[in-house]
Amino acid sequence: MCIDFTVAIPTYNGEKRLPELLELLGKQVNTQNLIWEIIIVDNNSNDQTAKIVQAYQQNWPHSYPLKYCFEPQQGAAYARKRAIQEAKSELIGFLDDDNYPKLDWVVSAYNFAKEHPQAGAYGSQIHPDWEIEPPENFQRIAAFLAITERGNLPLKYEPAKKLLPPSAGLVVRRQAWLDSVPNNSILTGRVAGNMLTSEDLEMLSYIQKSGWEIWYNPQMELFHKIPASRLKKEYLIPFFRGIGLSRYVTRMITIKPWIKPFVLLAYMLNDTRKILLHLLKYQWKIKTDLVAACEMQLFVSSLISPFYLWKKGYLKK
Repeated sequence: MCIDFTVAIPTYNGEKRLPELLELLGKQVNTQNLIWEIIIVDNNSNDQTAKIVQAYQQNWPHSYPLKYCFEPQQGAAYARKRAIQEAKSELIGFLDDDNYPKLDWVVSAYNFAKEHPQAGAYGSQIHPDWEIEPPENFQRIAAFLAITERGNLPLKYEPAKKLLPPSAGLVVRRQAWLDSVPNNSILTGRVAGNMLTSEDLEMLSYIQKSGWEIWYNPQMELFHKIPASRLKKEYLIPFFRGIGLSRYVTRMITIKPWIKPFVLLAYMLNDTRKILLHLLKYQWKIKTDLVAACEMQLFVSSLISPFYLWKKGYLKK
């Protein structure tokens, strides 16, 4: 049977978050003419995720199947790769277990692919669902938490702007993935004790480099639940450190080898400039202003990214 669309949900210890998402997927509208499926990719959870999914499967009243698979290798990149392998559709829509889509998300995702055949991937309009109100100046860094509100018209991400959508609410065309994404990526996603991230940007950079278009589709709307713990310094500083330390990889994917030393020097000079300007602007406030501290961590980690990745062996992959 030909499957029109796959919803893939990579999850790690998602027993408390999955039920609300599955309820919303069970209420999707205008999908009567679609043949679609849902796949839960359990990324080595140690909670009751498997039992929660099994309970839903036993009482699943819908014609579209709810499937489960276990990916033992920790990291979001491995979970997404497994989803691509398991999916029966040419279109795979990724939802994190804390992403709650509007009831027309599936049909909006499917229709966009038909209207944009050159789109290798396209992202959702993502609204925040804060558990507590963030600091007043948090908007400066909110996009790093996968909040994507770029208006109500479709937008193509141009390679020159070095901007790509997050993996939350992202739809990937299988052929674009197979044409572009290496079997073994450098960045694999956050794991316990290591916040190195941006594996989604690495994947999308390869797809864009291969000539596929990357789009923003505002009709695919979802809400990203952000708990209070993600607004604390203990979470945010390591989080921004991980983003910065990964940047050498995502910056260099589209750069020709012989130009890389010159581009690296330019990036390092620019990162140094940002650090100095930030210090001049905020001075001692960097210690008390959470947003300014996160920005400084990002700039510093971006500067040392190539040395960190080389020392840790990532660039030998």
